[in-house]
Amino acid sequence: MKILSIDTASNLCTVAILENETCLKEIIVDDSRNHSEKIMPVIEQVLSDTQLSLKDMDLIVCDKGPGSFTGIRIGVGTVLAFRDSLHIECIGISSLEALVYNTNTNGIVCSLIDAKNDNVYFGLFDFEDGQVTQIGNLEFKNINEIIPILNRYVSPITFVGDGAEIHKNFLQDNIKNSIFCDKNNLSSISLGIAGYKTYKKGIQNSIMPLYLRKSQAERALEEKGGSIHGNH
Repeated sequence: MKILSIDTASNLCTVAILENETCLKEIIVDDSRNHSEKIMPVIEQVLSDTQLSLKDMDLIVCDKGPGSFTGIRIGVGTVLAFRDSLHIECIGISSLEALVYNTNTNGIVCSLIDAKNDNVYFGLFDFEDGQVTQIGNLEFKNINEIIPILNRYVSPITFVGDGAEIHKNFLQDNIKNSIFCDKNNLSSISLGIAGYKTYKKGIQNSIMPLYLRKSQAERALEEKGGSIHGNH
């Protein structure tokens, strides 16, 4: 099965083509300001480098968030356009789930994506022999709020994501048996593997954006006493 995997939810624009779980080619562009301009040329380049076309793809996987609001919209919009024009199967995977595949340590994995001001996007998973099971809900929380949740677990916890990097010392001080992954960037390879495994299970994940919190524009408007949809 040939898979096109697209991740634009962070500062990185990363696109990969996989054959099942094996990466054939990945291209990474580190330029968060120009995802909308870079995404199509990067897709064209990765297809050219593998001598494949979009019509050769059996599945397209998209990172549906959480992460950059603009980046998520660009990735999801691109994939929806491919789905509607080429009728290729598409699947959406959360950033937090995709990060689990950056590690190969069995047990409890905590994915953390930095959301500024000591806030994080938070997801807890059980990772056993390459299979991921989500524990509880994916949430937006202050870093202090996750400590009581994590201390319910006796076994070692593996942390992954840029939020884990930023708060590493705090987590080590508050969580016993902490393990930290070396690879913390969102990856279209990990995303593609997550999408492949989800698809093989017959799960039809929605490709609609997963934000977990309101946008800056919505929050600013609410602070002024209004609503982004107008007052009712």
